[in-house]
Amino acid sequence: MRAPKISAVLLSLAALALFSLTTAAQPAWAAAKKTRVAFVLLESINDQGWTTAHHDGIEYMKKSLGNQVEVSYTENVLSPTDAERVIRNYARQGYDIIFGTTFSHMQPMYKVAAEFPNVKFMNCSGFKTRPNMGTYMVRVEQGEYLAGYMAGLMGFKDVGTVATQPIPEVVRGINAFTLGLERGLTESKTKFDPNKVNTIVWLKSWRDAVNETTLAEVLVAQKHDLIRQMADTSDSSKAACLKGVPAVGYGTDAAKYGASCALTSTIFQWGPVYTDIVKQVMAGTWKSEQIFSGFEGGGVGLASFGKAVPKAVAAKVLALKAKMAKGDDMSFVGPIVDQAGVERVKKGQKLPDQELLAMRWFVKGVFGKLPE
Repeated sequence: MRAPKISAVLLSLAALALFSLTTAAQPAWAAAKKTRVAFVLLESINDQGWTTAHHDGIEYMKKSLGNQVEVSYTENVLSPTDAERVIRNYARQGYDIIFGTTFSHMQPMYKVAAEFPNVKFMNCSGFKTRPNMGTYMVRVEQGEYLAGYMAGLMGFKDVGTVATQPIPEVVRGINAFTLGLERGLTESKTKFDPNKVNTIVWLKSWRDAVNETTLAEVLVAQKHDLIRQMADTSDSSKAACLKGVPAVGYGTDAAKYGASCALTSTIFQWGPVYTDIVKQVMAGTWKSEQIFSGFEGGGVGLASFGKAVPKAVAAKVLALKAKMAKGDDMSFVGPIVDQAGVERVKKGQKLPDQELLAMRWFVKGVFGKLPE
């Protein structure tokens, strides 16, 4: 009679051991399941500007979320054709969410998103959406407005800007800088030409080191007193420095890349944006929306002020930044008129986000036209 009892005991012990292993393995398995995140990057992560800022954001997100995420990215995806191929490959591999990091990725992403309804997609700077595709952008105009305000407080009244591509994002930045510049000039009681405080020349590229340098040198030769960089490298800022003219950087800190004369730089801070979106995916709360993050959400910033910026000026700029971070965004509050003198925003009113995202006109004070 002992043998059956022993067998029963052994079977019970084996079952208990199997149950213990199974229940212990479940949390380990759950913890090991990672949210898979892919990024389609416009240029090299070392471009010193737009893509470097996105890569910094990716690293921020990885550090914030740790081993909860598996992250991949592909660099130098410039053409829509290449973007479609890369986006589709990530979707086929079963990534949970795919980020396109530039306006030119919008159309191919929109196409692929229709083919993979169970994959989530987010496009930067675009406007097209689907139930499984949203958009995200940072409020570049807030940083631009403050950089212009700083320049105006310092008395710069004839800025030369090396612009890139004539899309709404760039136009919006130029306009905001000009509006901030005029505010600063008015507060500093500097006389200026209301029709010509910011002269625009077009690079017609996001990154072209040779032409960035050439255009900056042309603007310096025309006696502009400050050079505004808008390209993905700091070359126009560095060219200004070599000619003894101060500059304002863009995207990342131009001083970090050799532009020692930079008064400040407007900074894209994608990390908080990426972290928040991926957290929503992990929690199952993600939905298609158009995200627009400014100082209040940590999406934009200003680099440290250069030595040439007076402390009183820096204090005024930071005070205005603090107001913006609390939701008081005055970057496009009226009255605002365009180059032709037509009132676009009435006094006390604010330009809606949809109009900001589609902006194709210049404010009074910008000297230059949008290319056809």
